Amino acid sequence: MKNGTSSSDFILLGLLVNPRSTGIVFEVIFAIFVVAVTANLVMIFLIQVDSRLHTPMYFLLSQLSIMDTLFICTTVPKLLVDMVSKEKTISFAACGIQIFLYLTMIGSEFFLLGLMAYDRYVAVCNPLRYPALMNRKVCLLLAAGAWFGGSLDGFLLTPITMNVPYCGSRSIDHFFCEIPAVLRLACADTSLYETLMYICCVLMLLIPISIISTSYSLILLTVHRMHSAEGRKKAFATCSSHLTVVSIFYGAAFYTYVLPQAFHTPEQDKVVSAFYTIVTPMLNPLIYSLRNKAVMGAFKKILAQCLSAPKVSTSDG
Repeated sequence: MKNGTSSSDFILLGLLVNPRSTGIVFEVIFAIFVVAVTANLVMIFLIQVDSRLHTPMYFLLSQLSIMDTLFICTTVPKLLVDMVSKEKTISFAACGIQIFLYLTMIGSEFFLLGLMAYDRYVAVCNPLRYPALMNRKVCLLLAAGAWFGGSLDGFLLTPITMNVPYCGSRSIDHFFCEIPAVLRLACADTSLYETLMYICCVLMLLIPISIISTSYSLILLTVHRMHSAEGRKKAFATCSSHLTVVSIFYGAAFYTYVLPQAFHTPEQDKVVSAFYTIVTPMLNPLIYSLRNKAVMGAFKKILAQCLSAPKVSTSDG
């Protein structure tokens, strides 16, 4: 092959935006990427340094921020490079790594969002037993379980995808190696594998959705019985942010992995994928921080300390 390109390499066709608007789209995606990474890292930092945020809810939230950071770093840097480069190839190995990482992150996030709903259930419905039921050991086990469940999905589906024979066109009509887009290039019957993947994805959605539905049904019953208006307001405030994130993330995942392929087009797939791989990792920390007084309080405290430090050193001099 010319230009050092291997015959096993794939070509990512990208978002296929109008060439005239490539610059604007690049700037928007780059800005979202910077905001997403910064916001998630700030969230992780605040939860680590502020003792008021050393609770199970914020520990799980820090895990979500780690997942979102890794998730957006799996796809966006390559997309940005391809938008300004003539060579839009990705090696066979790099494509496999990308598939594994995004499957692991999205799977881990599925499970973590379910566990976060369980945490809210315990906090609202069993507040007196909350410290015992959600102690540090339990939180670590829950987080490890979420990471393990996601990586299991990656280890299961990645080898099968990369062992499917690919011939003819090597052009993936997508901006990253997402399995449905890659399988369109297969020169073998993949119906059995697609059925297996469908069942796997449905199970990975059903398990956390069942936990979320059960948890929030019990929360609503408990809130309905509350006599204190302040208690109701606090319960709704702590749960509304999580429900917003769940609705956005699971809606996009349901379209991509559960809705039959007959209802898909490459253009729609790319729009939905761009939303949950680029926009959602930015929205999650913003939703949780802007609607959370404790996080905003910790941010203002750190900001005030940073602004006062130069004044103190100046006055000492």
